[in-house]
Amino acid sequence: MSEAGLRNHHVSNTAYPLAHGTTWAPYRVPRARMSETLVRGWEGVRELGLYAHIPFCEVRCSFCEYTVVGRPESGEDRAAAYVDALLREIDLVGGLLGTADRVAGGLDIGGGTPSFVDPGHIGRILDALRARYAFGPGADVSIETTPRIAAAEPGKMRAYRAMGIDRISMGIQVADPALLKVLHREGNGAEHHARAMGSLRAAGFDRVNVDLLYGLAGQTPEGWEATLAHAVDLGPEYVTLYRMRYKLTRISRQAPSVALDQVRVLHRIAGEVLRAAGYEANPGKTTFSRIPGDVGTSSYLARRVTEGMPYLGFGLGAQGFSRTTISYNDGAAGKNLGPYLGSVVAGRIPVQDLYDLPPCQAMAKMCSVSFYFGEIDHGAFERRFGVPFAEEFAPEIDFLLRKGWMEWSSRTFRLTKEGAPWTSGIIPLFWAPATQRYLLDRNPDDPGDMDRNRSAALRVAAGSDPLPEGIPG
Repeated sequence: MSEAGLRNHHVSNTAYPLAHGTTWAPYRVPRARMSETLVRGWEGVRELGLYAHIPFCEVRCSFCEYTVVGRPESGEDRAAAYVDALLREIDLVGGLLGTADRVAGGLDIGGGTPSFVDPGHIGRILDALRARYAFGPGADVSIETTPRIAAAEPGKMRAYRAMGIDRISMGIQVADPALLKVLHREGNGAEHHARAMGSLRAAGFDRVNVDLLYGLAGQTPEGWEATLAHAVDLGPEYVTLYRMRYKLTRISRQAPSVALDQVRVLHRIAGEVLRAAGYEANPGKTTFSRIPGDVGTSSYLARRVTEGMPYLGFGLGAQGFSRTTISYNDGAAGKNLGPYLGSVVAGRIPVQDLYDLPPCQAMAKMCSVSFYFGEIDHGAFERRFGVPFAEEFAPEIDFLLRKGWMEWSSRTFRLTKEGAPWTSGIIPLFWAPATQRYLLDRNPDDPGDMDRNRSAALRVAAGSDPLPEGIPG
């Protein structure tokens, strides 16, 4: 299984499952049973995470794998109509599942580019969620922005801080102008970064994250090191490293040109540069922090990853995970607003796909996402599923201990420095059998599933933001 993961390293990652339309097909819930299945899945859940999705962007970046519909053609009216629908969804879900005894462990507002819309819309979403859910101790609110927006619209940044948003994440990705063109991000180049950081500091943000992207075709060690040095010079509290995931993107056909050894070199360089600058993360963890005792992520993501905390997602294509179910909202596949808006206007919960999962699949989901932090909290696993992690995965644990790729502590089963380069071969060991079989049978040289998803991404991006001339798909 480890060898299959390494062969398929571009898809063997925290984004579980592979091909859910196939591997989860037996667990798909018919529309007529969705409401009762959701109610049952959320019974007894007191603490949960909240996520609100804003699908609009100035342009769709070529590396984007998320549910994005691009710039609203009709401007503010379309954004307002979307937020109206999202608020209606919050009411519909609250009415179905109940909110009286539920406590939010954190809220992330993502996209898309949530800072693209008027901050008043963000305030409306915050007000609606705060009215329905009590926010527990340590629960924070995090939002995303681009360097260009943060630099050009400091008033938005001040508005976010004034409405109680604690943490902000800014997507730098790379500093190399040639790669920025490939990524379709010429408008967010290094000339904006210092001014953007100044805007965030002036607004009062003292928890700033920057996202960096590695594993790109044509990305050199020297260029990557320069990007890292540039990010460090900006002085954010946190730096998050995202490995390029080609599936669902317009440049998916570039994946075969990026070898695992190249990715490993870039990851090693990142660790060396960031640790030398005072940022820390345990092996395999994606977010580095220079604040002692601060894991660097939002409380929503931290608790979702380390504790398997259930979460509700609101908005186009948003995902929710209860004790036993995973749901995907309308728009997750087609990436257009029509079905989502239609469902909400009709008074229906806008769920496109709902899966009632057996324990092995829910366990695999929790274990996979845990590798964002490079470790599995075995106590949290037992609290979530009622069985000891050491019993459920005894052969896998034994194998990894003998290899020296992971180590056991009183709280976690964590990657070692030696094991981190093998993460693509480690994560699938915790997958459910159906997904493991799919991975074993998958031919990494056959771009079939990549091309299907690439076609969807190209459809979404057609017209307003085609790939720059000369950039291969």
